[in-house]
Amino acid sequence: MNVGGLTLDPATKSPIVVLRDSENTVNLPIWIGLLEATAIATELEGIEMARPMTHDLLRDMIGELGAEVVRVEISDLRENTYYARIHLLCQGGPRVIDSRPSDAISLALRVNSPIFVARKVLNASESAVQVDAESADADPDLSTVSRDKWSDILEKMSPDDFKYKM
Repeated sequence: MNVGGLTLDPATKSPIVVLRDSENTVNLPIWIGLLEATAIATELEGIEMARPMTHDLLRDMIGELGAEVVRVEISDLRENTYYARIHLLCQGGPRVIDSRPSDAISLALRVNSPIFVARKVLNASESAVQVDAESADADPDLSTVSRDKWSDILEKMSPDDFKYKM
């Protein structure tokens, strides 16, 4: 998956990171915090900070310790909360670290590692809450929109609706 962009939920004003597959057939929206969105946005925009931000520090520490981020994975969806794992290759062997998806995505962008989404997460997000197209258009609370409806919603959005793009 790739970061398709960042946008805001019009009802709650919460940031959303949208992950897309390479064929643009699967879209996975994940609601994240403002600070996490800022961390992702600064990397997407190529903004260099005077001092290392948290995810830059994490990247630097991993490198200094001789480890490498092999991939990040959005690994689970439980009770409307996404879970992620950071897969590291260390001198002592592989390690897997629990993470919030936003932190894993931000780190993946900084080290150019691939982002994977577990099939069970895609299946769970698809069946989470089904909303028909008319109610999705009438209800601005996008947190209730199923993964299948996201393609329709994203197709109707103009490029200006996304603050940050890749």
